[in-house]
Amino acid sequence: MEQRTGHISPADLARQRDYTEQIAAVLRERDVPPLAFVDTYGCQQNEADSEHLRGMLREMGYGFTDEEAEADLILINTCAIREHAEHRVLGNVGALVHTKRAKPSQIICLCGCMMQQQQVAQKIRSSFHHVDMVFGTHALWRFPELLWRVMSRRTRVFELTDEPGSIAEGLPVARMDRVKAWVSVMYGCNNFCSYCIVPYVRGRERSREPEQILREVRELVESGYKDITLLGQNVNSYGRGLDRPIDFSDLLREIDRIPGKYRIRFMTSHPKDASPRLFETMAACSHVAPHIHLPFQSGNDRVLRAMNRGYTRAGYLALVEAARANIPDLVLTSDVIVGFPGETTPEFEDTLSLIEEVRFDALFTFIYSPRPGTVAARLPDPMTRAEKQVNFDRLVAVQNDISAEKHRAYLGKTVEVLVDGLSTDPRNNLNARTPGGRLVHLSGPASLVGTFIPVRITGAATWALTGELAAE
Repeated sequence: MEQRTGHISPADLARQRDYTEQIAAVLRERDVPPLAFVDTYGCQQNEADSEHLRGMLREMGYGFTDEEAEADLILINTCAIREHAEHRVLGNVGALVHTKRAKPSQIICLCGCMMQQQQVAQKIRSSFHHVDMVFGTHALWRFPELLWRVMSRRTRVFELTDEPGSIAEGLPVARMDRVKAWVSVMYGCNNFCSYCIVPYVRGRERSREPEQILREVRELVESGYKDITLLGQNVNSYGRGLDRPIDFSDLLREIDRIPGKYRIRFMTSHPKDASPRLFETMAACSHVAPHIHLPFQSGNDRVLRAMNRGYTRAGYLALVEAARANIPDLVLTSDVIVGFPGETTPEFEDTLSLIEEVRFDALFTFIYSPRPGTVAARLPDPMTRAEKQVNFDRLVAVQNDISAEKHRAYLGKTVEVLVDGLSTDPRNNLNARTPGGRLVHLSGPASLVGTFIPVRITGAATWALTGELAAE
């Protein structure tokens, strides 16, 4: 499944800039500058994609609004990972018929993973006639061209290229934060976990050239960004298909050499490709945060085989042991699926016992959601939804107790945190993060946003900590 990484040519990218300028010329003739509303569902990769789409819109001359009704253009970046997300998108898109009726010139665009599925795009085409444009993940870089077709031809546009995927470097970006930033290091996935739609909608794995990543991170650090997250469906397989021999550990070490006061995070790591070398690198790099998100999904070997995860329970536990041996202050988080087709309650008990043995800092927990087109969607699934819910509630209760206990261990400690934003809570107007990514609420001047400060932890709950400024 390994392939050479394809890149969009400079000539093709230049053509998109020409379309951008044509749109900008048209919009400059308007009496009032146009506004765009961009809504994003799903993972951090979708957030990063939306930042590029906002960058393109800004170069076209659009400002931004948080109100659909006042927008001249609505762009919804969709997620296909779970059924609930799809239902939310379709419900919200259906409601936009009212904004379009009030403002007939409004352009409504749908993109992202959900739109890469042919059956979904066909549903939009036949049932949501107020939608003007639909494009999938592989056509993101062609957004200016597609929008120009809508504007100049007054026609609906559906662009659903079915291809392994390529990389487009140099796309404009409009970041929504001044402290935290996303940097995609690779795209796509080759793992084909039996429950997951991602390889079908995001294409095969393809890694960016390390020089491009280093340039982007260096620019972010020089611009004052303090918390930079490297993104990939499976960052541990970074480098495959590149001409230069490099893996993710090598990339982390090269990034770590960039001078400055900042933290590097990354997600997501697949256990089958994680190794002690990664943990040794994390420990050796001063800028890499002591946090790893390592999804285990199930604690039962039969279920893991049915999921096509490529590792065993014992193998996962060995990884955890190696990670903690190298990084004593490690914060470990994970994903788990409850109710995978065919999972029995005794098999679920294996998941519960793994959680109690590992004692994660936090878990992202999901009841299995069938995705049409995946292998798991065709498997027998005799357990009822109500039975799955009972198991899910048990798991959440166990993990909540562990998370609360983990947080209580911070009480009285002084921790260097990064103040990364303002809160709406008048009692604690600042939000901050520990090196391991734990949320801390505290009070202080807004000028502290974007700075590293010592904080004494005074309160602990299941999901967050409370602190106060500590004397330096």
